[in-house]
Amino acid sequence: MAEKNVQYTEDSIKSLDWKEHIRLRPGMYIGKLGDGSAQDDGIYVLVKEILDNSIDEHMMGHGRTIDIKISEHRVEVRDYGRGIPLGKVIDCVSKINTGGKYDSGAFQKSVGLNGVGTKAVNALSEYFKVQSYRDGQTKVAVFNKGELVEDKEVVKTSERNGTKIVFSPDPTVFKNYHFIPEYLENQIWNYAFLNAGLNINYNGKKYFSDRGLHDLLDRKIDEDSSRYPIIHLKGNDIEMALTHSNQYGEEYYSFVNGQFTTQGGTHLSAFREALVRAIREFFKKDYDASDIRQSIVGAIAVRVQEPVFESQTKTKLGSQSVGPDGPTLRTFVNDFIKVELDNYLHKNPDTANALLKRILQSERERKEISGIKKLANERAKKANLHNKKLRDCRVHYDDKKANEEAKNETMLFITEGDSASGSITKSRDVQTQAVFSLRGKPLNCYGMTKKVVYENEEFNLLQHALNIEDGIEGLRYRKIVIATDADVDGMHIRLLIMTYFLQFFPDLVKNGHLYILDTPLFRVRNKKETIYCYSDEERRNAIAKLGNKPEITRFKGLGEISPEEFGGFIGEDIRLEPIILRKETKIADLLSFFMGKNTPKRQTFIIDNLKVEKDVVDEKDNLKPADEKEIEAA
Repeated sequence: MAEKNVQYTEDSIKSLDWKEHIRLRPGMYIGKLGDGSAQDDGIYVLVKEILDNSIDEHMMGHGRTIDIKISEHRVEVRDYGRGIPLGKVIDCVSKINTGGKYDSGAFQKSVGLNGVGTKAVNALSEYFKVQSYRDGQTKVAVFNKGELVEDKEVVKTSERNGTKIVFSPDPTVFKNYHFIPEYLENQIWNYAFLNAGLNINYNGKKYFSDRGLHDLLDRKIDEDSSRYPIIHLKGNDIEMALTHSNQYGEEYYSFVNGQFTTQGGTHLSAFREALVRAIREFFKKDYDASDIRQSIVGAIAVRVQEPVFESQTKTKLGSQSVGPDGPTLRTFVNDFIKVELDNYLHKNPDTANALLKRILQSERERKEISGIKKLANERAKKANLHNKKLRDCRVHYDDKKANEEAKNETMLFITEGDSASGSITKSRDVQTQAVFSLRGKPLNCYGMTKKVVYENEEFNLLQHALNIEDGIEGLRYRKIVIATDADVDGMHIRLLIMTYFLQFFPDLVKNGHLYILDTPLFRVRNKKETIYCYSDEERRNAIAKLGNKPEITRFKGLGEISPEEFGGFIGEDIRLEPIILRKETKIADLLSFFMGKNTPKRQTFIIDNLKVEKDVVDEKDNLKPADEKEIEAA
């Protein structure tokens, strides 16, 4: 009910300065905040905003090297471009809508056009330092949360021209944040792939590419999985790379002016459409689009003038044309692929034959499961999925009315057993958090075909809950969180669920959607304070802090944690461990090792990593010994 006594007067109208507005509404400028466990969390956007400026300098022909140093809570970026004009150093990092990119002559195909990015980094950092080197002189300014605290005089320097930015994200905004090295490495590699000839030095390691998107796909796919050599085509303002693999799903990487558009956009839609059209015309047969695109791994990069993105974070392109006077993006991409891909396939018949075999294989598999698929879809409807298996949330990706920030927070907890799902269901945020309850242990689907997804009721219902039957474009949740007990059975269930996703939906894992929920192992408390501990070391520290023999509880399962307590573990301070596939990780080998036959190699691994949990803690810690010894594979 609205408050009737609230006065609406001149005093109700407030004007915020630039830094106050950014700090009050950071989502408008950098998307979601997060703690660094997701690759699109705010701290990585801050790094990107600074690097984008250095990349733009390189694109305009100024500077071939960028030095990056990132420690636990500090980021340093030094480029060797022209350097910010010394008289405008402070303005460029602290006055909204101020920058050199409004001059299309200076930055014709730039990423950052709104004059906001660097200011957002400044406002959201507890320490921000900018230094420009230009024509034998240098200027330094230091800020704290957007407030200028040091304005140094211009002095002489022998340093090369360029700009240096140093910042530390504000821990009051990015709570418990941490940089994940793999996310940073992928981010930096993408810059290298999109800017052939650029040298990036990151924490002592050199990142360099001379084959662009060819190198990107080379890094992203298993060599043994590729069905034919990577097709790599380049033209004016467009580059593409393509191959088919042995895995299920479609996997794409799309870029605009060097910006990794994680959510695609008009250029990716044009790419997918053009590939189907060109391949149909080459083979002179109207193959089903899903058969052509099944198991595809592709990358597309375009450069356009004054790109239009659907948000400040620039993750999805909205531009319809390549420039004010240019053709539509759809026409531009289609015309290039129609000619160049057709020429390539004519010149490389072995590749064309291998591509055709992959399409025909996908066609056979689709027809084999068509009848089963229809029955499975009918069963899913009769199962009343959204009432029995799935406790849904109110925000979905397909809800166009929901704001982007809310969509980015959606997550689905996959649990096993009524007690665990009951605790999460009662304590979750019903706006953004959903719960899917498994019945018993999932099937070990290693080595099976996708037919099993439709034959197995649990897999089929999970697939429908996620809306990924036809690919991850319709994925209804930004994060899929495996929530199992921290014991042997829980770890086994976790492995089985991971096998399901890696076997049939690897692109979902590769795109950073799969996580493991980290819940506390211990509760240490006295009459005044309660501390939840996620490791034995944290437990010992808590005991030392509270003293006087506090009460210690060892949580054996999620169902033992009350809904009231559980709400604190899946709320603002939720701890998630992302499932990350490194470059050297081969999915087939990984699944074979963990889920295949019990080989001597795996037995040796388990023995070497065996952890026998003794009486958990001794009597002086005031905790009863465990009833059974637990054996966990590290």
